[in-house]
Amino acid sequence: MKPAHLRLRRACAAAAATGVLMAPAAVGSASAFSAPAATATATPSPSSTPSPETDTGFTPLTPAVAAQLDAAVRQVMREARVPGVTVGLWAPGKGSYVRSFGVADKASGAPMTPDLHVRIGSETKTFTVTALLQLVDQGKVGLDDHIGAYVTGVPNGDRITLRQLAGMRSGLFNYSLDADFIKNLEADPERYVAPRQLLDYSFKHPVQFEPGAEFDYSNTNLILLGLVVEKVTGRPLHEVITQDVLGPAGLRSTVFPTSPALPVPYAYGYTDQTASGRTEDATRWNPSWAWAAGEMASDLQDLRSWARTLATGTLLKPATQAERLKTTPMDIPGAGYGLGIFDVQGWIGHNGSIPGYEVLPVYLPSAQATMVILLNTDSQYEGQEPSTLFGQAVTSIVTPDHVYPGHKPVVPKTG
Repeated sequence: MKPAHLRLRRACAAAAATGVLMAPAAVGSASAFSAPAATATATPSPSSTPSPETDTGFTPLTPAVAAQLDAAVRQVMREARVPGVTVGLWAPGKGSYVRSFGVADKASGAPMTPDLHVRIGSETKTFTVTALLQLVDQGKVGLDDHIGAYVTGVPNGDRITLRQLAGMRSGLFNYSLDADFIKNLEADPERYVAPRQLLDYSFKHPVQFEPGAEFDYSNTNLILLGLVVEKVTGRPLHEVITQDVLGPAGLRSTVFPTSPALPVPYAYGYTDQTASGRTEDATRWNPSWAWAAGEMASDLQDLRSWARTLATGTLLKPATQAERLKTTPMDIPGAGYGLGIFDVQGWIGHNGSIPGYEVLPVYLPSAQATMVILLNTDSQYEGQEPSTLFGQAVTSIVTPDHVYPGHKPVVPKTG
């Protein structure tokens, strides 16, 4: 499936809004990699079993469950060779679990800790679409407006709507899968790339299908929506998101950068999406190529807060949030994509992947539970995204009726 992730060579799947969905890690398999000890502690909830009237399907985070989670996380780390990961779980009446494992910097051996910033890749899409939907609430744009009314030169621009762009149903080619784009970025990953240049990579390809006919995850859609927000507000996108989304949401550690710099403290990021195919340090790569689709950075606590805000719609009118949460099928059973958001086995949110980093912040309304996973690599394991592997391992323990994502992709990833 194709949603949350924003990658160079690989398409993203919508399972956490996309990241690519993955198979569960096999607990107990042998591996030479040993993860350092956890750096934080779990807060167990009372060990009493909830009554049927109050049971939300979320396993209480007792010390025994925390030990299971520790083992499962370490197992995925060993198998997928992940340098560092932080896992956070919070559920009313069930306790919390916040732990970091491994290293934030392979050179120095500095440990991964819960306070570190990371790039959030396609989680950025949730902020861009929120900014757009705020303009819908203000009556300044309509979801069924055609993109051609705001941006010239778009193939099928007189028929593709803003709703179809936000819902990944435009048919426009994903610029990050273009061979020239990949070659140029791998040759100089620190260079700045302008939004209009990204559209040029896309528009030289024919449209994939008629507007609205299919679901196909494309970063091109979000570049166009970012341009719409700028045109309507008369302000740069990073200012709109900072002032109109991050401020009202109370997110003080989240940034839409205008340079490759990351807020301190931060984890170093490692990727094998390189010209040589070897793993390299991507920490200072310029994320401008992702812009409205994936340029932002954040930390654990802000993503915890944002996951709930996004899923409950506190920044939008109820009717607009309802439109956002109307999903259409993606590539796997039990998953649907709305407007810059997904619902995967009941978990609502979006995943994110960009060279060096992955995040998975999601919210389970039935338990009012939040899960946030941050890691400092995007290198896949046997064709699977590591963030999805962690998500599946964790939810198999705490929400066995809502395992994320629950299935392998029905179709292979492309690119």
